[in-house]
Amino acid sequence: MSRLFASVRARATLAATLVVAVALVAAGTAVLLSLRSNLLGEAGTQAERSARDVATSLAVGTRYTELNLDDDDRPVQVVDEAGTLVAASEDLERITGTGVDAVTPQPSASPSDDGDEGDEGDDDDSGESLEAGEIGEPATVGDGTATVDGDTEDYRFVTVPVETRRGDQLTVYAGAPLSAEHGAVNTALTVMLIGFPLLLAVVAWVTWLVTRRALRPVEGIRREMAAITASEDLARRVPVSGTHDEVARLATTTNQTLAALESSVERQRRFVADASHELRSPIASLRTQLEVAAAHPELLDLDGAVEDTVRLQRLAADLLLLARLDAGERPADARVDLAALAREAAEGRTGVSVRGDAAVNVAGSRGQLGRVLANLLDNAQRHARSAVEVTVRRDGEAAVVAVADDGEGVPAADRERIFERFVRLDAARSRDDGGAGLGLAIARDVAVRHGGTLTVHDAPAGGALFELRLPGERA
Repeated sequence: MSRLFASVRARATLAATLVVAVALVAAGTAVLLSLRSNLLGEAGTQAERSARDVATSLAVGTRYTELNLDDDDRPVQVVDEAGTLVAASEDLERITGTGVDAVTPQPSASPSDDGDEGDEGDDDDSGESLEAGEIGEPATVGDGTATVDGDTEDYRFVTVPVETRRGDQLTVYAGAPLSAEHGAVNTALTVMLIGFPLLLAVVAWVTWLVTRRALRPVEGIRREMAAITASEDLARRVPVSGTHDEVARLATTTNQTLAALESSVERQRRFVADASHELRSPIASLRTQLEVAAAHPELLDLDGAVEDTVRLQRLAADLLLLARLDAGERPADARVDLAALAREAAEGRTGVSVRGDAAVNVAGSRGQLGRVLANLLDNAQRHARSAVEVTVRRDGEAAVVAVADDGEGVPAADRERIFERFVRLDAARSRDDGGAGLGLAIARDVAVRHGGTLTVHDAPAGGALFELRLPGERA
């Protein structure tokens, strides 16, 4: 059992750790993706700014050789309409990702080679206008690498189209280093790889401690139940904590179950003891008579022997029926006419009258219900002075059988006690005259098994009125 609790703690700890791990991985992935996206966007903005600066210079007529392309961190390429590299950053040794792998500019006419660098409005032989050209919308080319002065790094490249004042169509490629993005992402990933396991270890440790503390009362219940099982002392109870939580309710329910089990075992012990006592008397009497008859055949009391045998047979039948009822035997679902059954039970009995000629049907076991009526009539005749009256009627949806006698009745304090097994209220209910005290107990058990009740009240004639109430037959 301790292994089970350890397993429960382990499963709870594992589940909590897995949930936190999934949440951390999801959150960390989202953070890394967001960080990378922001840094890539920043690199693209820097590359766009560099490309626009170069495009602006070209648009106003700056010569290729006079472009400021000496920024070591941002490689730049200028390509003409034919795809020829006409300008590039100094010390650019290799580049990929722009679509133009050349790093050495080819000889080409500068945008202002055919005219003077004079002021605006100054006429020359070319007759060119000094108006600035047009710069197009920038576009992100993608990521690539470049080697500048022996250092190779990853870059994000942006392209900007430009038209010079001479009408030349040029394309400017500029890159911004991704070292900051790589560094930040790697740093964040390193922190996560170190911090997440530590955090998961803390979560697992805390969950283990909390689960152990939560299951400690359950372990106390288990130990106490093991001790009760070993000692067979059903009077002991498990400890109930004052937390008013599920564990406390479990302990309360366990104690209620122990109390019910103790009561059941006690009733069973009393039943066995009482049954043994009741069986001992007729068996001893019968044995005595047989021993006397064996020694003196002329002294055999045959009637007494038969009477003891019949009483023993009835007692055995009663005990067997009680055992079946205690085992939860379900009654049959046959159709039974209580009025006809009452007349059959009263037939041949002196001083017993039955009222209620109409059929009053119920669903149940004919044999068991007949036994109830026979037991009630036996009890009524035993205490009646002169008459017993049986009334069968309907009361709404219920079927009612009332058995009334004109005897002394049952005191109010004993009206529940008489339905206990082996109970006799006075000397009049002796073994010889009043049976074993099982008739009314059997009658009530059968009534309850049929979904009904059996109660006792004062009869109009002053005696006892036993009322059997059963559910009417379902349509």
